[in-house]
Amino acid sequence: MDARPLLIVDAANVVGSRPDGWWRDRAGAAARLRDALTPVAEVGLPPLLPGPAEVVLVVEGAARGVPTVPGVRVVAAPGSGDDAIVELVGAAADRRRLVVTADRELRGRVGALGAEVQGPRWLRGGA
Repeated sequence: MDARPLLIVDAANVVGSRPDGWWRDRAGAAARLRDALTPVAEVGLPPLLPGPAEVVLVVEGAARGVPTVPGVRVVAAPGSGDDAIVELVGAAADRRRLVVTADRELRGRVGALGAEVQGPRWLRGGA
């Protein structure tokens, strides 16, 4: 059993929460988010998420080709990113899980499985 908390980031939702031109290069925007998350694996996002943490970035659509890097595992959703996130949360029921998304339906689905949820603004304040 991994004792580290699991941070799962909904890449499409977090990237889409800031109108910075991400729609012109979805994969590039997801890669920038991934790179910004790399320090979180070691230091976490105190005080809510002390490090170290396992960081998983869930990508979908045009961002599916973004590779994993040390500190951030990238999961390419074969279909719905939301469904992949729910699967990850369900598979890690024995540990603390924190999901970053603003998607109301997804928040309800992962919350029903016992995961904590924060919005993109929280992540940007710490990552």
